[in-house]
Amino acid sequence: MRRIFLRNIEVRARPGHRSQGLMQAGPLSLPVALGRGGIKADKREGDGGTPRGRFRPLRLWWRADRSGHPRTALPTRRITREAAWSEDPADRNYNHPVTRSANEPGDRLWRSDGLYDLFIEIDHNVRPRIAGRGSAVFIHVARPGFTPTAGCVALRLEDLRRLSQRIGPKTRITIHN
Repeated sequence: MRRIFLRNIEVRARPGHRSQGLMQAGPLSLPVALGRGGIKADKREGDGGTPRGRFRPLRLWWRADRSGHPRTALPTRRITREAAWSEDPADRNYNHPVTRSANEPGDRLWRSDGLYDLFIEIDHNVRPRIAGRGSAVFIHVARPGFTPTAGCVALRLEDLRRLSQRIGPKTRITIHN
């Protein structure tokens, strides 16, 4: 059986709730958590905003110790204990995955809280990559109660699994007010 992939996904804030929203993914309408700063057209590092724009999913990351290889048409990458993301605008690897020891700075991808057990890397601030314009913007697992993120879009784990099976490299994700 041929799988049908979503071409377009839309994310919008809920009226009156800038850090919560809805993702429309084909017939699915999924609740999401957004950045504490709401959706921002002028995203800056550390502002807590979820960037407004149209993005491509680049890769699906997962914790192999917590689940099997996910079903997806996206390229996949296993999260290791040393996996991190550079959020330092002065670092030449800014907004890229890096390997870090336990005492080095960077957003750790191997987390005990489960937020990154499965996540989708999107192409925010990739080409061109501009220091200070935001890094580590993912679609990841939401905290209980859909509390705000640092700028990502977050869903329930089961919704993220369903979504990851229905998207591919040609899917476009539009985040707007």
